[in-house]
Amino acid sequence: MMNMLSRRCFLRAASVLGATAGCAPWPMMRAADFTFRPELPLIPAPKDPKDWPAFRRQLAEWRVATLQQLGYADALYRRPEFGWVSSCFSCCFLMVCDETFYDPRVGQYRVAEFLEHGRREFGGYDAVVLWHAYPRIGTDDRNQVDFYRDAPGGLLGLRQVVQEFHAQGVKVFLDYNPWDTGTRREGKGDLEVLATMVEALDVDGIFLDTMDKGAAAFRAKLDAARPGVVLEGEAALPIDRIHDHHLSWAQWFNDSEAPGVLRNKWLERRHLQHQIRRWDTDHTGELQAAWMNGSGMMVWENVFGSCIGWSRRDRSILRATLPIQRHYESLFAGERWTPLVPTKQPDVYASLWEGEGLRLWTLVNRSEREIGGALLSAPPQPGERRFDLIAGTELKPEVSGGTMTFAGTIRPRGIGCFLAGTPDSVGDEFDELLDGQKAVAARADWDATSLKRPVTLRAPAPREKARRVPKEMAVIPATTLTLATELRVRECGFYESSPPSDHALADSYRYHLRRFERAVALGRYAIDRTPVTNAQFAEFLRQGGYHPRHPENFLKHWGHGHPPAGKEDHPVVYVSLEDARAYAAWAGKRLPTEEEWQYAAQGPEALKYPWGSEMAAGRCNGGETGDTTPVKAFADHGSPFGVYDLCGNVWEWTESERTDGRTRFCLLKGGSFYTAKGSNWYFDGGPQTNQYSAKFLLLWPGLDRCATIGFRCVLDLR
Repeated sequence: MMNMLSRRCFLRAASVLGATAGCAPWPMMRAADFTFRPELPLIPAPKDPKDWPAFRRQLAEWRVATLQQLGYADALYRRPEFGWVSSCFSCCFLMVCDETFYDPRVGQYRVAEFLEHGRREFGGYDAVVLWHAYPRIGTDDRNQVDFYRDAPGGLLGLRQVVQEFHAQGVKVFLDYNPWDTGTRREGKGDLEVLATMVEALDVDGIFLDTMDKGAAAFRAKLDAARPGVVLEGEAALPIDRIHDHHLSWAQWFNDSEAPGVLRNKWLERRHLQHQIRRWDTDHTGELQAAWMNGSGMMVWENVFGSCIGWSRRDRSILRATLPIQRHYESLFAGERWTPLVPTKQPDVYASLWEGEGLRLWTLVNRSEREIGGALLSAPPQPGERRFDLIAGTELKPEVSGGTMTFAGTIRPRGIGCFLAGTPDSVGDEFDELLDGQKAVAARADWDATSLKRPVTLRAPAPREKARRVPKEMAVIPATTLTLATELRVRECGFYESSPPSDHALADSYRYHLRRFERAVALGRYAIDRTPVTNAQFAEFLRQGGYHPRHPENFLKHWGHGHPPAGKEDHPVVYVSLEDARAYAAWAGKRLPTEEEWQYAAQGPEALKYPWGSEMAAGRCNGGETGDTTPVKAFADHGSPFGVYDLCGNVWEWTESERTDGRTRFCLLKGGSFYTAKGSNWYFDGGPQTNQYSAKFLLLWPGLDRCATIGFRCVLDLR
């Protein structure tokens, strides 16, 4: 038997087609130069307005047939705990390490400030995705759930963060990385672990990274953990899973010149999709697709440590659309949606939304020029008022021959919105909406330049130049050279805040090495011949009395304040950048810059490895034992300057810390014994070349301390 939603959809489609309810739909109509393609996640529309009526018939017929074929059941959409979904128009992809969200200087989350910035710049967020592990995961064997456990404040701290978001009406999603199969295992399945995390943190949804859908068993486990928890996938959601996935991404969906129709939103009007092209600097295509389809946007500027700033124009457009979408949520989730109604201007397109005594038109300007004058015509209704909701003003459209004509101006690549309704249907809070829209329009800025953030390099603390060189250090002469650098392009492989100008979109996903050269001048310095050992660090603690401000995971591998037995001469690990700096200051030294470290390793001949041009077994810790090795285990294979243990064993902190105000990161050198296996998404492991630098995103010491990162020190010499 056809369920109630399918029957309502069928009756609506029959009405659109002019058919009698209960009769067979009309045959599919096809324009000679247009192919109807419902297999695509965004169904392209014909360019010629003469083909639009046939296109709408095809849409309606396909919807009825598909709902019947699926035996579609909308029970999950009718459950009250999921009522929030259809109004989740704006979702922010939030990196937990973002400095605007977590302030490392005071060690506090900044939920209120973060949300206030979102309201001011983007019109506010309805949800956030708390992204945590990638691109850091794989540095050691901590799994994706460990990254939540080791976040500032642990799970209790994150639960308080979620409660702060909830107090301001914002829903929260956890992130699930299904490809994380090579790190520490939990001893139970991922679904059980995620359900436990949902309950522990009181979140509202799970973002399914790289997935188009979750396992069928997911729904029951989530319902048992907490009511109202939704699933949202990254890839295009198959139509047979719309019934149990309330949201989905619309990522890099190709649109037609005349705005196309989101397939899943068309099929289930309460299903909400978030448009996203995260590497693009022009978001007008996504904004227009969302506006024409009554759907949502993903706001994402900190892309895994690269800043892709939204322009003032794009922010202005989103600020203008969101209040309207939220106010008329029921229209945009309702059954009376008519795509591509006729307009009065070329390059201007419109959708019509009807219900509750209202008619609302969403318009877009596809051109790069401002379009003004008559934009739209419609038959007038008695007693109704008409408004321009983008400008926040009441209109008196011209009425002639039984037709009223809406006039106005739409900026280049901009949007428009007209409303017609009786005073009763407009509602009591309408004046507040109009006043808000006037204010939004008054501050609109059409500068389409992507906002950039300069990167600053933290300068090493000044030290007096030493006259004497300790015996455990090697002297490196002053030099000027061209230094070759390699970075893995893994969506974050840049020194720059934003990708360099010659960087192609496709490059972000390739795991090739980005190579470049730069001129470097180095003064005379001395560098430790080996990384700092457990024994040396223990002496620092005894004499210096150091106690870290945040002790989480500090020397996690030690027992009762002592190094592991038999590992006194292994490199010290589970130390943060701050811990390493504290040791260096106590020793009267500092950390090496990335450039100093590399020159000490490669020598004047720019060797690929400390010992030569080829990797060879037995010359470094390649992970054969699954653990660190003594710092002089491979002393026969040091660098040209007699510096040891520069390849494999452990990554090493450098004094090359950078920030753009959103992301702090440090360049690591040397590689490590550990390699997370099973996915290219993991952080690079194993021994690395002298030229290789790894961009390591910093959050706070509890996460920054790893089983695979140590350090050595340098002295400036007279």
